[in-house]
Amino acid sequence: MRKSRRRTASGLAALCAAALMAGGGAAPASAAPAERYVALGDSYTSGPGIPRQVDAGCARSDRNYPSLTARELRVASFTDVSCGGATTADMWRAQGGNPPQLTAVSRRTTLVTVQIGGNDIGFGEIMATCGRLGATDPAGAPCTAHWTADGADVLADRIEAAAPLVEKVLDAVHQRSPRARVYVLGYPPILPETGPGCWPQVTTAAGDAPYLRATAKRLNAMLRQVAERSRARYVDTYTPAIGHDACRPPAERWMEPLVPASPAAPYHPNAAGERAMADALLERLAEPGRGRR
Repeated sequence: MRKSRRRTASGLAALCAAALMAGGGAAPASAAPAERYVALGDSYTSGPGIPRQVDAGCARSDRNYPSLTARELRVASFTDVSCGGATTADMWRAQGGNPPQLTAVSRRTTLVTVQIGGNDIGFGEIMATCGRLGATDPAGAPCTAHWTADGADVLADRIEAAAPLVEKVLDAVHQRSPRARVYVLGYPPILPETGPGCWPQVTTAAGDAPYLRATAKRLNAMLRQVAERSRARYVDTYTPAIGHDACRPPAERWMEPLVPASPAAPYHPNAAGERAMADALLERLAEPGRGRR
Protein backbone atom coordinates (compact mmCIF):
# COMPACT_ATOMS: atom_id res chain seq x y z
CA MET A 1 0.00 0.00 0.00
CA ARG A 2 2.72 2.48 0.97
CA LYS A 3 4.60 1.82 -2.28
CA SER A 4 1.42 2.30 -4.32
CA ARG A 5 0.71 5.64 -2.59
CA ARG A 6 4.26 6.88 -3.27
CA ARG A 7 3.90 6.00 -6.94
CA THR A 8 0.52 7.80 -7.10
CA ALA A 9 1.81 10.94 -5.38
CA SER A 10 5.00 11.06 -7.45
CA GLY A 11 3.01 10.46 -10.65
CA LEU A 12 0.71 13.39 -9.88
CA ALA A 13 3.69 15.61 -9.12
CA ALA A 14 5.37 14.62 -12.40
CA LEU A 15 2.23 15.45 -14.38
CA CYS A 16 2.02 18.82 -12.67
CA ALA A 17 5.65 19.62 -13.42
CA ALA A 18 5.31 18.53 -17.06
CA ALA A 19 2.31 20.78 -17.53
CA LEU A 20 4.17 23.77 -16.15
CA MET A 21 7.19 23.10 -18.35
CA ALA A 22 4.95 22.83 -21.41
CA GLY A 23 3.63 26.27 -20.57
CA GLY A 24 7.10 27.74 -20.93
CA GLY A 25 8.15 27.98 -17.28
CA ALA A 26 10.07 25.74 -14.92
CA ALA A 27 8.14 24.34 -12.00
CA PRO A 28 9.35 25.58 -8.60
CA ALA A 29 10.42 22.79 -6.25
CA SER A 30 7.47 23.50 -3.95
CA ALA A 31 4.84 23.74 -6.73
CA ALA A 32 1.51 22.03 -6.02
CA PRO A 33 -1.75 21.89 -7.98
CA ALA A 34 -4.31 24.52 -6.97
CA GLU A 35 -6.86 21.86 -6.02
CA ARG A 36 -9.81 23.04 -3.95
CA TYR A 37 -11.29 19.94 -2.37
CA VAL A 38 -14.64 19.49 -0.60
CA ALA A 39 -15.63 16.20 1.07
CA LEU A 40 -19.30 15.33 1.62
CA GLY A 41 -20.53 12.22 3.39
CA ASP A 42 -21.69 10.24 6.40
CA SER A 43 -19.87 8.43 9.22
CA TYR A 44 -17.94 6.14 6.87
CA THR A 45 -16.37 9.36 5.60
CA SER A 46 -16.07 11.23 8.90
CA GLY A 47 -14.29 8.42 10.78
CA PRO A 48 -15.95 8.22 14.21
CA GLY A 49 -13.67 7.21 17.06
CA ILE A 50 -10.46 7.44 15.02
CA PRO A 51 -7.97 9.77 16.69
CA ARG A 52 -7.71 12.70 16.39
CA GLN A 53 -11.38 13.67 16.52
CA VAL A 54 -11.60 17.27 15.32
CA ASP A 55 -15.39 17.67 15.40
CA ALA A 56 -17.20 15.89 18.22
CA GLY A 57 -20.65 16.76 16.90
CA CYS A 58 -20.01 15.00 13.59
CA ALA A 59 -17.54 12.39 14.90
CA ARG A 60 -14.99 13.61 12.36
CA SER A 61 -11.35 12.52 12.35
CA ASP A 62 -8.32 14.20 10.84
CA ARG A 63 -7.22 10.74 9.69
CA ASN A 64 -10.31 9.99 7.62
CA TYR A 65 -9.88 9.34 3.91
CA PRO A 66 -10.61 12.92 2.79
CA SER A 67 -7.96 14.30 5.17
CA LEU A 68 -5.40 11.71 4.04
CA THR A 69 -6.19 12.43 0.39
CA ALA A 70 -5.94 16.19 0.87
CA ARG A 71 -2.51 15.84 2.47
CA GLU A 72 -1.20 13.54 -0.26
CA LEU A 73 -2.43 15.88 -3.00
CA ARG A 74 -1.20 18.99 -1.15
CA VAL A 75 -4.40 20.77 -2.04
CA ALA A 76 -4.71 24.54 -2.01
CA SER A 77 -7.83 24.34 0.19
CA PHE A 78 -9.72 21.55 1.91
CA THR A 79 -13.18 21.52 3.49
CA ASP A 80 -14.53 18.37 5.12
CA VAL A 81 -18.19 18.65 6.09
CA SER A 82 -18.86 14.91 6.42
CA CYS A 83 -20.94 14.07 9.47
CA GLY A 84 -21.98 10.92 11.29
CA GLY A 85 -25.60 10.01 10.68
CA ALA A 86 -25.89 12.11 7.51
CA THR A 87 -28.45 11.26 4.87
CA THR A 88 -28.96 12.86 1.48
CA ALA A 89 -31.37 15.31 3.16
CA ASP A 90 -28.47 16.69 5.21
CA MET A 91 -26.88 18.03 2.06
CA TRP A 92 -29.55 20.75 2.32
CA ARG A 93 -30.16 20.97 6.08
CA ALA A 94 -27.96 21.51 9.12
CA GLN A 95 -27.01 18.69 11.47
CA GLY A 96 -26.58 20.40 14.81
CA GLY A 97 -23.63 22.73 14.34
CA ASN A 98 -22.74 21.27 10.95
CA PRO A 99 -24.16 23.43 8.16
CA PRO A 100 -25.92 21.95 5.15
CA GLN A 101 -23.10 20.09 3.46
CA LEU A 102 -23.70 21.51 0.00
CA THR A 103 -22.96 25.04 1.25
CA ALA A 104 -19.26 24.05 1.21
CA VAL A 105 -19.34 23.56 -2.58
CA SER A 106 -18.78 26.65 -4.71
CA ARG A 107 -17.72 27.66 -8.19
CA ARG A 108 -14.11 27.68 -6.98
CA THR A 109 -14.29 24.01 -5.93
CA THR A 110 -12.29 21.73 -8.23
CA LEU A 111 -12.72 18.34 -6.52
CA VAL A 112 -15.71 16.86 -4.65
CA THR A 113 -16.03 13.43 -3.07
CA VAL A 114 -19.41 12.06 -2.01
CA GLN A 115 -20.13 8.98 0.12
CA ILE A 116 -23.80 8.92 1.02
CA GLY A 117 -26.83 6.63 0.90
CA GLY A 118 -26.13 4.12 3.68
CA ASN A 119 -28.27 6.01 6.19
CA ASP A 120 -30.97 6.63 3.60
CA ILE A 121 -31.59 2.88 3.55
CA GLY A 122 -31.38 2.67 7.36
CA PHE A 123 -27.90 1.28 8.07
CA GLY A 124 -28.22 1.59 11.85
CA GLU A 125 -31.72 0.11 11.88
CA ILE A 126 -30.60 -2.81 9.69
CA MET A 127 -27.65 -3.73 11.91
CA ALA A 128 -29.72 -3.36 15.09
CA THR A 129 -32.61 -5.41 13.73
CA CYS A 130 -30.38 -8.16 12.39
CA GLY A 131 -28.48 -8.27 15.67
CA ARG A 132 -31.67 -8.55 17.73
CA LEU A 133 -33.17 -11.22 15.50
CA GLY A 134 -29.88 -13.05 15.12
CA ALA A 135 -29.70 -13.55 18.89
CA THR A 136 -32.95 -15.52 18.70
CA ASP A 137 -31.67 -17.91 16.00
CA PRO A 138 -27.88 -17.64 15.46
CA ALA A 139 -27.80 -20.57 13.02
CA GLY A 140 -30.84 -19.50 11.01
CA ALA A 141 -31.78 -16.59 8.75
CA PRO A 142 -34.29 -14.53 10.78
CA CYS A 143 -33.12 -11.20 9.40
CA THR A 144 -33.62 -12.32 5.81
CA ALA A 145 -37.12 -13.51 6.70
CA HIS A 146 -37.87 -10.17 8.36
CA TRP A 147 -36.81 -8.01 5.41
CA THR A 148 -38.29 -10.26 2.71
CA ALA A 149 -41.64 -11.11 4.25
CA ASP A 150 -44.62 -11.40 1.88
CA GLY A 151 -42.29 -11.85 -1.08
CA ALA A 152 -41.03 -8.26 -1.08
CA ASP A 153 -37.43 -7.26 -0.39
CA VAL A 154 -37.72 -4.16 1.79
CA LEU A 155 -34.03 -3.30 1.61
CA ALA A 156 -33.88 -3.68 -2.16
CA ASP A 157 -36.86 -1.31 -2.37
CA ARG A 158 -35.10 1.17 -0.08
CA ILE A 159 -32.00 1.11 -2.26
CA GLU A 160 -34.10 1.75 -5.35
CA ALA A 161 -35.82 4.65 -3.59
CA ALA A 162 -32.47 6.13 -2.54
CA ALA A 163 -31.12 6.26 -6.10
CA PRO A 164 -32.93 9.48 -7.16
CA LEU A 165 -31.96 11.08 -3.83
CA VAL A 166 -28.25 10.45 -4.47
CA GLU A 167 -28.68 11.61 -8.06
CA LYS A 168 -30.23 14.85 -6.81
CA VAL A 169 -27.16 15.43 -4.60
CA LEU A 170 -24.81 14.97 -7.55
CA ASP A 171 -26.90 17.27 -9.73
CA ALA A 172 -26.68 19.94 -7.01
CA VAL A 173 -22.89 19.50 -6.78
CA HIS A 174 -22.54 20.01 -10.54
CA GLN A 175 -24.82 23.02 -10.44
CA ARG A 176 -22.81 24.67 -7.67
CA SER A 177 -19.43 23.73 -9.12
CA PRO A 178 -19.74 23.08 -12.86
CA ARG A 179 -16.02 22.47 -13.42
CA ALA A 180 -15.31 20.26 -10.41
CA ARG A 181 -14.33 16.62 -10.70
CA VAL A 182 -16.86 14.56 -8.73
CA TYR A 183 -16.18 11.11 -7.26
CA VAL A 184 -18.72 8.85 -5.54
CA LEU A 185 -17.31 6.32 -3.08
CA GLY A 186 -18.97 3.02 -2.32
CA TYR A 187 -19.01 1.23 1.03
CA PRO A 188 -16.52 -1.45 2.15
CA PRO A 189 -17.75 -4.84 3.43
CA ILE A 190 -18.49 -5.69 7.06
CA LEU A 191 -18.89 -9.43 6.45
CA PRO A 192 -16.49 -11.88 4.76
CA GLU A 193 -17.03 -12.51 1.07
CA THR A 194 -17.98 -16.12 1.76
CA GLY A 195 -19.16 -18.16 4.73
CA PRO A 196 -21.52 -17.56 7.63
CA GLY A 197 -19.91 -14.53 9.28
CA CYS A 198 -18.55 -14.54 12.82
CA TRP A 199 -21.18 -14.48 15.54
CA PRO A 200 -20.97 -12.78 18.06
CA GLN A 201 -18.30 -10.37 16.73
CA VAL A 202 -20.79 -9.43 14.02
CA THR A 203 -24.23 -10.15 15.43
CA THR A 204 -25.90 -11.48 12.32
CA ALA A 205 -27.14 -15.06 12.10
CA ALA A 206 -25.16 -17.47 9.96
CA GLY A 207 -27.94 -17.85 7.41
CA ASP A 208 -28.33 -14.08 7.02
CA ALA A 209 -24.79 -13.49 5.75
CA PRO A 210 -25.60 -14.13 2.04
CA TYR A 211 -28.56 -11.76 2.12
CA LEU A 212 -26.63 -8.98 3.86
CA ARG A 213 -23.68 -9.39 1.46
CA ALA A 214 -26.05 -9.15 -1.48
CA THR A 215 -27.67 -6.03 0.01
CA ALA A 216 -24.28 -4.33 0.43
CA LYS A 217 -23.39 -5.12 -3.18
CA ARG A 218 -26.78 -3.89 -4.37
CA LEU A 219 -26.23 -0.56 -2.59
CA ASN A 220 -22.80 -0.17 -4.18
CA ALA A 221 -24.16 -1.12 -7.61
CA MET A 222 -26.79 1.59 -7.26
CA LEU A 223 -24.13 4.17 -6.33
CA ARG A 224 -22.03 3.15 -9.33
CA GLN A 225 -24.99 3.45 -11.71
CA VAL A 226 -26.04 6.83 -10.33
CA ALA A 227 -22.46 8.13 -10.56
CA GLU A 228 -22.11 7.03 -14.16
CA ARG A 229 -25.33 8.69 -15.29
CA SER A 230 -24.61 11.83 -13.25
CA ARG A 231 -21.24 12.78 -14.81
CA ALA A 232 -19.26 11.48 -11.84
CA ARG A 233 -16.81 8.62 -11.30
CA TYR A 234 -17.35 5.75 -8.93
CA VAL A 235 -14.64 4.62 -6.50
CA ASP A 236 -14.83 0.93 -5.56
CA THR A 237 -13.93 0.57 -1.88
CA TYR A 238 -15.55 -2.86 -1.54
CA THR A 239 -13.24 -5.01 -3.70
CA PRO A 240 -9.94 -3.82 -2.15
CA ALA A 241 -11.36 -4.52 1.33
CA ILE A 242 -12.24 -8.17 0.68
CA GLY A 243 -10.26 -10.16 3.23
CA HIS A 244 -10.14 -7.21 5.63
CA ASP A 245 -13.70 -7.44 6.98
CA ALA A 246 -14.82 -7.18 10.60
CA CYS A 247 -14.42 -10.93 11.14
CA ARG A 248 -10.64 -10.85 10.57
CA PRO A 249 -8.07 -10.63 13.39
CA PRO A 250 -7.43 -7.07 14.63
CA ALA A 251 -4.16 -6.71 12.72
CA GLU A 252 -5.80 -7.66 9.42
CA ARG A 253 -9.16 -5.94 9.51
CA TRP A 254 -10.13 -2.58 8.11
CA MET A 255 -13.66 -2.74 9.56
CA GLU A 256 -14.36 -3.08 13.27
CA PRO A 257 -16.87 -5.55 14.76
CA LEU A 258 -19.51 -4.87 17.42
CA VAL A 259 -16.79 -4.44 20.06
CA PRO A 260 -13.93 -2.59 18.33
CA ALA A 261 -10.33 -3.47 19.14
CA SER A 262 -9.03 -0.34 17.40
CA PRO A 263 -10.37 3.18 17.93
CA ALA A 264 -13.44 3.31 15.67
CA ALA A 265 -17.20 2.93 15.82
CA PRO A 266 -18.78 -0.54 15.66
CA TYR A 267 -19.25 -1.76 12.08
CA HIS A 268 -17.22 1.16 10.72
CA PRO A 269 -13.80 1.57 9.13
CA ASN A 270 -10.83 1.90 11.46
CA ALA A 271 -7.74 3.96 10.60
CA ALA A 272 -6.48 1.25 8.22
CA GLY A 273 -9.88 1.21 6.53
CA GLU A 274 -9.82 4.97 6.02
CA ARG A 275 -6.28 4.66 4.64
CA ALA A 276 -7.47 1.98 2.21
CA MET A 277 -10.33 4.19 0.99
CA ALA A 278 -7.87 7.05 0.50
CA ASP A 279 -5.66 4.72 -1.56
CA ALA A 280 -8.61 3.68 -3.72
CA LEU A 281 -9.55 7.32 -4.27
CA LEU A 282 -5.98 8.38 -5.08
CA GLU A 283 -5.66 5.61 -7.66
CA ARG A 284 -8.91 6.72 -9.28
CA LEU A 285 -7.83 10.35 -9.24
CA ALA A 286 -4.61 9.42 -11.05
CA GLU A 287 -6.56 7.97 -13.99
CA PRO A 288 -6.97 10.14 -17.12
CA GLY A 289 -10.05 12.30 -17.42
CA ARG A 290 -11.83 14.94 -15.41
CA GLY A 291 -13.92 12.72 -13.17
CA ARG A 292 -16.89 12.82 -15.48
CA ARG A 293 -18.58 10.38 -17.79
